[in-house]
Amino acid sequence: MVEVKVPAVGESISEVTIASWMRNDGDVVKLDEPICSIESDKATLDISAPKAGKLKILVQEGETVAIGAKIAEVDETVTGGPEKSEAKPETKSSPAPESKSETKNFPSPAAAKILAEKGVDPSSVSGSGKDGRITKEDAVNASGSVVKLQTPDSELRSLAHQTLAQSFSREIRREKMSGLRKTIATRLVNAKNTTAMLTTFNEVDMSGVMEIRKKYKDAFKEKHGVGLGFMSFFTKAATAALKQYPAVNAMIDGNEMVFHNYADIGVAVSTPRGLVVPVIRNAESMGMAQIESKIIELATRARDGKITIDEMQNGTFTITNGGIFGSMLSTPIINIPQSAILGMHNIVERPVAVNGQVVIRPIMYLALSYDHRIIDGRESVSFLKAIKEMIEDPSRLLLDI
Repeated sequence: MVEVKVPAVGESISEVTIASWMRNDGDVVKLDEPICSIESDKATLDISAPKAGKLKILVQEGETVAIGAKIAEVDETVTGGPEKSEAKPETKSSPAPESKSETKNFPSPAAAKILAEKGVDPSSVSGSGKDGRITKEDAVNASGSVVKLQTPDSELRSLAHQTLAQSFSREIRREKMSGLRKTIATRLVNAKNTTAMLTTFNEVDMSGVMEIRKKYKDAFKEKHGVGLGFMSFFTKAATAALKQYPAVNAMIDGNEMVFHNYADIGVAVSTPRGLVVPVIRNAESMGMAQIESKIIELATRARDGKITIDEMQNGTFTITNGGIFGSMLSTPIINIPQSAILGMHNIVERPVAVNGQVVIRPIMYLALSYDHRIIDGRESVSFLKAIKEMIEDPSRLLLDI
């Protein structure tokens, strides 16, 4: 029997939680085949089979174990056996009575409204949410038995009301917080309690960047194999502004201020398990294509749960883009021990005054949250203004002015 133990996943991490087993007890697994996913307070990692053989699971999902603990065994003498089962092992506890909110093919409130408006029977829609729940996206893409056009509006409204009413209940559900979620909560509270955090705002006209993207996006992708996104422009602008205002790229260590002659830019990525911030090392020395490729690589691996601890540590500045979710304005929280974070938001066409004339321009609001203990108001406002100027006139990035 070959033991499967929890590997060391990073400094200061002493325990992990068994997030999920990818194979069932008794399955025959191959060498280096992923068999288990573990979750620490910083990331989620996969454990592979050390040998080929029959798997014996010793620790169940949801249990917390110490680093180095034995969680399974692989019997090398068994080289064949039952086919791998895709289903997870059934829990030994008796299942709770199924409530309406847990019924398969049951729509969320937003999905119920859409289905009612389209006249589609929820039972004919396959839900992609948890336990088969119908999501808003499922409802938008649904097709089924549509209510006839002769159906009165009053009946449609009644159907929508009934469906929405059925999707709510007085029941509650409890879930144990994951290690990652607990760490996020602790760090956010610490940032609020231990820093003198302020936020300054500005707006940026995205016309120049959008024109460049429109003109060169096809040639850029053909040459470099990646799309030309907004993040590379803001990352380059941030690295240039950090050179001008080094305090924004510094941090406090006890009674000392630590300044960095490089820019390791953290990019906030939303994953199913929570927010993680992988770091682009030496972003100041990268070109636009390199930045775009690195962002795609890190974001993909973060969402797949394959990002490493080292790839999320020791950033000097962070950028977060709430605009991808439709956020107009926000006050992002500093990613301690860093001293500042830049918040991007959605782009909306707004009337603005240009040379005495009212014109319509694509405008994005920017927010810079900063630690006032190390960054003065003049520096924070000037830093954000520098980014605004470089984005509105991208040629400044080429000329480094």
